[in-house]
Amino acid sequence: MINFIYTPDFLLRRDASGRLWFTDAHGDIHDGVVPVRAFPLAAPEECISLVGTDGHELVLIERLADVPAGPQALLREELALRDFMPEIRRLVSVSSFGTPSVWTVETDRGNTAFVLKGEEDIRRIKGSALLIAGSEGAQYSIADMTALDKASRRLLERFL
Repeated sequence: MINFIYTPDFLLRRDASGRLWFTDAHGDIHDGVVPVRAFPLAAPEECISLVGTDGHELVLIERLADVPAGPQALLREELALRDFMPEIRRLVSVSSFGTPSVWTVETDRGNTAFVLKGEEDIRRIKGSALLIAGSEGAQYSIADMTALDKASRRLLERFL
């Protein structure tokens, strides 16, 4: 199945192998383009670039909401694949209150465990939102730590 996306300035399509192809306003074709958020945490809906295989920006989309529904859906799919960041819903257990420690958590994408190397791997990003870096490179988010259950908050507070 091939998805074609038309806008006044360019054509964006996905081929049968899942790669994005971009045709700019001048008719130049670029295969293997990747959408990249400039500010994935602070402004995830703004300043999204389509980047070619050479790493150069081909087009900047100022606001994702301004893109027509079809291309917007395609871009959101691609960004979701690129920006894999499970949201922690509950802390099940923590192996120790020192670091490194193994955290077993429930996320919006299933249960998992990861190693927290140090307390500096927990960052406050906005209000009561947190970003936690696991040792394997995955990033986990907590949208609102005050919305966690009491037991999860108690475990988390030992590291903050």
